[in-house]
Amino acid sequence: MSDQEDSGAAGGSSNVEIQRKDRLRVLCIHGYRQNEFSFRSKIGSFRKYVDKYAEFVFISAPHQAPPFPGEEDKGLNENQKSWWFNKPDGHFRGIYKGGPVVGFEESLRLVEETWEKQGPFQGLLGFSQGGCFVGLLSHLAERGMITKLKPEFVVIASGFRSLSLAHLNYYENIVKIPSLHIYGENDDIIPTEMSETLASGFENKAVVTHSGGHYFPATAAQKSAYVEFFLDRLQEHLEAAELQNN
Repeated sequence: MSDQEDSGAAGGSSNVEIQRKDRLRVLCIHGYRQNEFSFRSKIGSFRKYVDKYAEFVFISAPHQAPPFPGEEDKGLNENQKSWWFNKPDGHFRGIYKGGPVVGFEESLRLVEETWEKQGPFQGLLGFSQGGCFVGLLSHLAERGMITKLKPEFVVIASGFRSLSLAHLNYYENIVKIPSLHIYGENDDIIPTEMSETLASGFENKAVVTHSGGHYFPATAAQKSAYVEFFLDRLQEHLEAAELQNN
């Protein structure tokens, strides 16, 4: 699912003229028990803030999240998706240590295929489990362990490092591409220190914190930071493209 294109020009304080057709394209990775449609809705206000600079494309994870105990017959989880599972009971929890990564390879292939077939893309954006996934993809791309997907920048909200044994060595390098990290100081699902640890592996980062919990904030308090980050990334992208064409 993609933001709908429309005509018009976008302003910006740069020597590079910014037009609607030049917007960045960002592939969005939802959180656990979300899907492309619910995530698109949840970050609607954020998307409006940076609509001049970026188009957002959403995909759903390939795995169905299992129902909570006692809700097996209610059908409540029909559209709740997961990128992988790390608990022996087939569920996922970010703070769970040492578990498996069931389904991760299938999700990696899906994201790589989407990047190739629906691209070009310049950025990745992820929330919660999706933020963890974007962190993993960033480190894998930095190390050359994946070659089909090379983001120019990433945005990670309520992200964290995977604590599964199979992923631990992925974080040994420092990611050099620009990154924006967003997290709450009162997150009761992903502790703040877990988001801080993930951010510590990025060299060229901006950090936006808020006083709330486990959600993607989009209020006037964050707007200027979001606009500045995306405007900077778009200017860099257009300037690089201009150099290539000369």
